[in-house]
Order: sequence, then C-alpha cells, then structure tokens
Amino acid sequence: MTNRTYDLVIIGGGIHGAGVAQAAAAAGYSVLLLEQDALAAGTSSRSSKLIHGGLRYLESAQFGLVRECLHERALLLKLAPALVRLQPFFLPIYKHTQRRPWQIRTGLSLYAALGGLEEEALFRQVARHEWDALDGLSTSGLQKVYCYFDGQTDDAALTRAVMHSAQALGAELAMPARFVNAEITKSGCVIHYTRGAKEQICHARLMVNAAGPWANRVLEKTTPQVRPLTMDLVQGTHIIVEGQLSQGIYYVEAPQDRRAVFAIPWKGKTMVGTTETLYPGDPADVVPLPQEEDYLCEVLGTYFPRYKGITRHHIDGAFAGLRVLPHTRGTAFSRPRETIFHADDPAHPSVATIYGGKLTAYRLTAEKFIHRFATALPARQARADTRTLPLTPV
Repeated sequence: MTNRTYDLVIIGGGIHGAGVAQAAAAAGYSVLLLEQDALAAGTSSRSSKLIHGGLRYLESAQFGLVRECLHERALLLKLAPALVRLQPFFLPIYKHTQRRPWQIRTGLSLYAALGGLEEEALFRQVARHEWDALDGLSTSGLQKVYCYFDGQTDDAALTRAVMHSAQALGAELAMPARFVNAEITKSGCVIHYTRGAKEQICHARLMVNAAGPWANRVLEKTTPQVRPLTMDLVQGTHIIVEGQLSQGIYYVEAPQDRRAVFAIPWKGKTMVGTTETLYPGDPADVVPLPQEEDYLCEVLGTYFPRYKGITRHHIDGAFAGLRVLPHTRGTAFSRPRETIFHADDPAHPSVATIYGGKLTAYRLTAEKFIHRFATALPARQARADTRTLPLTPV
C-alpha cells in the first residue's frame, strides 16, 4: 500500500485523461493516471477517427468550436505526421439532398475562412468528368460534388502517443487500476484504488474525473458526494464492410433523417458511421443495435450501388461508443459539443470533472483545464509546451 501525494490524480485513460496528464506534466505538476482496463479502451477507440473542424457544427453556429478544432488540426498535422494525415473529403449534392449547393459552398467558404485560408482549409468543386473515378459513387440525380480536406487518425494510437509523451515528462500510469472511492479533505482528496488484489491509497491536491461515460459514477463514489451535472449518454455506432474506398472519405446525408454520415477507408475496408441513439444503460454494456446497423447499411447502399441491398448480415465488424452530451430537448445531432468543466467547489476545487469534448481539440481542452484549475495547485516550474511536443506511435 502506497501513500504518495500528487498534484493531480486522473481517473480515466481516454484521450482527455491522457491529454490532461501531458499538459499537467508539461506544466511541472506531479501526475498519476489511473486506468481500469487499457488506454483508449472506451470511447477514445470507438470514434469516427477524424481530426476535423466539424463542418456540420457551422449549422448550429458553433463557430468558436470549429475555429479551435481547425487550429488544433493544423497543429496535430505538424506534431504527429505519422498519426494524423490529411484526407480528401467528398461532399456530393443530389436533387433530394436537403442542403442545396449554395448552402454547402457558403459553409465550405466559412470553413476555409475559419481555418485561416491555409492550403489544407481550401476546397474545390469536382468537375463532372471526374465523377466516375469516385469509388462508384451513385451519379443518379447528382448535381455537384465538392472536395475539401480534413484529418484522419487512429484514435487509440493517438491516445497512447499522448500518454507516452506525458510519461516522458514524468507522469505516472497505473494500469490496470480500478478506482474505488475518494474522500474529499481540506487539502484535496484521499483516493483508494486497487491494482490486482492489492488496495492502494494516494493523495491528490486535485482529482481529475476524466472517466467519460463513467464520470457520474465516479462522482457517486466521493465523500461527501459531489453533485453531478445531468448529462445524456448518446450511442454512436460504426460498421465495417469489405471493400476499399480509394479516393478518400465521403460525407453524405442519410436518406432516413438527413443526418451527416461518413463512409471512410479504414485498414483496407470501409467504415460507415455514425448513429445517435440515447443510451440508458451501463457504459460497459454498449453494443451496436440491429436497427443502427440496418440504418448504416441503407445509407451505404443508397450512395454506392455496389453495396445496394447490403444487410447487417454482410457486416464484417461493428463497434459502438458513447458521447457525453448536455441533457436538453431536441435531437442529439443538434446539441452543443462544447466541453464542460465541473468542480465540487468552484472557489476551492478538490474534484474536477470533464464532460464531453472532441478528439480533435483534446490538447487545447487539456490546456484550458490546467489554466482553469491552476489556483488549486502549487506553483511549479514548467518543463515543456504541448504546442511543440512531437507525438510518435508507440
């Protein structure tokens, strides 16, 4: 049984837990991260694997989020060239498409402007004579095709690289390690956890709850119990089918409900996603639903005739992850994607929770978190700047 004191103890080894570990270690703080299974075992390995600005968020006027994500995309392309690469995204407009060509062009122009009009932020209209080369994309009723660029990554590999960077700066990783409970004191938290059959105890000046879908379950195990925010878990499913898309990623409009769906080349096959279904159960039990798989098969068959008639029985693989979104009325698709920081005591925090967040903006989110809670931590000498730390596969 240990009894060490850390500036920060982080619960959860997803991209945001790893990001905070890196930012905190770079700022000179002592850090311990507890992960119960494996790095990126939850949502951070079940995303659409895109490093992007979020073109569709322009529709809900989330301009600040898009600008931040585009800035972070540009930075990650420099810091992690072996993990993040630009891909062409093709956006076809059909007679039945809800968003008209002028709307798409306006959105892409704004997207380029928010991206600083850098080369990777620009777009073009694909000439008609090029349509036949677009992986068999249906041309029936096709009016225009736009091409722009965004990033693609292996989300789990990126998470491991960020944690490796944090460890190189002195952060410690306990894995597998299961969080048991935390007692809030005047000087922070006493944290109980297990490694194997052994119970361990450590002290944290600030406990960081980066448990994603399990965040409110972590708060239930604090004494006194921290009041959680009311959040919804929204399931997103992806399917993987045989066949490779060679030209890039396709951003299409689901015929069933006009949602955005991506068809993505992935490890020699095609990945299609995602869905948005409210999830009421245990995060550990999330699995793709048959109706979600049917939905994605129909989307794929609508736009690529070679997949016409595909059913979920043809699926080569599928996975489901959970987003944490504010509880509001309306569809999950229209909800804000801003990250929320929640403290047990805003004036003297001992427990700080991260709700939501985007894979693309993980680094900036972590820096904002460290800045927000610096008053709860002792003064330290910075070791590095995350804006200049290279990330390499491990």
